[in-house]
Amino acid sequence: MDGAVDVVVVGSGVIGLTTAIRLQEKGLRVVVVTADGLLSTTSAVAAAVWFPVATGTGSEVAHWSAVAFAEFVRQAADGVPGVSMRRTRMLSHEREPGEPWWGAAVPDLRRLTAAERGPECADGWSFTAPAIEMPLYLPWLLGRFIDNGGEIVHRRLDVLDQARVWAPVVVNATGIGARQLCDDRAVHPVRGQLVLVRNPGLPTSTRIQDDPAGYTYIHPRSADVVLGGTFEPDDWNTAPDPATAEAILARCTAHVPELRGARVIDHVVGLRPARHGGPRLEAEPDGRTVHNYGHGGAGVTLSWGCADAAADLAAASV
Repeated sequence: MDGAVDVVVVGSGVIGLTTAIRLQEKGLRVVVVTADGLLSTTSAVAAAVWFPVATGTGSEVAHWSAVAFAEFVRQAADGVPGVSMRRTRMLSHEREPGEPWWGAAVPDLRRLTAAERGPECADGWSFTAPAIEMPLYLPWLLGRFIDNGGEIVHRRLDVLDQARVWAPVVVNATGIGARQLCDDRAVHPVRGQLVLVRNPGLPTSTRIQDDPAGYTYIHPRSADVVLGGTFEPDDWNTAPDPATAEAILARCTAHVPELRGARVIDHVVGLRPARHGGPRLEAEPDGRTVHNYGHGGAGVTLSWGCADAAADLAAASV
């Protein structure tokens, strides 16, 4: 590596790369150290539709989500690969007393009428949300980082302090790896199994908040549709289960009949990097280590907001 760098970011998922880019925009020299290839990260298999799911409802989470929403709107307008704005329906079997806690970030949020949501659901919302195709977006993030002078080092670390060989300030964006690297027992996997089918022409995402048949969402992309899914805490199994796949297909086609007969392309499992107590975004007392991990299934949704906050903390110690 030629010359010294100011900050080392450990982790090359969406949290690590967005943080690295924000650090570069502050004029800092950055290296990213990663144990995994770009498309081997959890981020690579994410459905990646903006929605602050299972992240807590605090003001910080709302702010981070809103910042990322606005950034993705700008990127979609600029034609960034993999970023689009997609109509979304969110359905539930129980009626909420007011607007969702995250609603302030979404300009066109509207409650669905009874006719629009159907007889089985008591409530529902319509809005336009960022949809990110990660196989396209992650390479764009990496290219942006490299074009800005960044370097990638492929190395598996045993403890986080090993990263200081590259820079005096470390940003820990290791996701589920933080359980080992900084001995955070609050970090745990939440298994998610998906089915990918050929897109028959669906334009709208559908999310059922409380489907009694199971965790359910239908997210169209340019060529396929992501059908989900499962939300299984503390399950490390990354092998797709055929019975689970059949159940996902059954309940998704029940809600969106246009999916019947769609050709199955792939079966995917990802381990969401969840954390009891929510994301950890803070600096150690000496300021030389900044933690940015534990985003669960909302890594994309929180990405740019958390990147701003983490970059501010790290830059203060350079």
